[in-house]
Amino acid sequence: IYGPEGIGKSTFAAQFPEPLFIDTEGSTKHMDVRRFEKPLSWEMLMDQVKYTTDNAPCRTLVIDTADWAERLCISDICARYKKSGIEDFGYGNGYVYLIEQYGKLLNALEDTVSAGINVVLAAHAVMRKFEQPDEVGAYDRWELKLTKKVAPIVKEWADMLLFANYKTFAVAVDDKGTKHKAQGGKRVMYTAHHPCWDAKNRNGLPE
Repeated sequence: IYGPEGIGKSTFAAQFPEPLFIDTEGSTKHMDVRRFEKPLSWEMLMDQVKYTTDNAPCRTLVIDTADWAERLCISDICARYKKSGIEDFGYGNGYVYLIEQYGKLLNALEDTVSAGINVVLAAHAVMRKFEQPDEVGAYDRWELKLTKKVAPIVKEWADMLLFANYKTFAVAVDDKGTKHKAQGGKRVMYTAHHPCWDAKNRNGLPE
């Protein structure tokens, strides 16, 4: 589940059966939910996932958020190889390590699913300029706020990719219908792919 800040990703995730949160950014402090101690390292996060798989203390494990988890992963890699940033490896080598390590998290979460526990990843959304290689022009689209190397493996791994956003309505404010103002702000969750966002589901949900 991804979307802009404040849309209600954590609140929605909390509606799943018996949720237990791994709150990587401390965003659930105002919510009455069960949560692990905030992970301070990638190793600690992985240990919490393994504990959940082995002990089944919940029916749903929520990682909130996947992009902050990625930060922990990058910090771990950079500390291990004594680099100041993921770009310092050169020739994209840092991203090879990142895909490998984040892939281990997804594999661990697959074990959690196999143990009969639901897994929900919440993530922030970011708007990026997208250029179609076979068409003239470019347009803005919403994407997961993950590096461009990690986002595809997360999208592929998930059974559902749900995009939550505010739907704004343009309302005419003059008799001729030439002047409009934005009104509304209804929250909508999109379940199918669109040129302006990534989404998918395997459950036949309405768009």
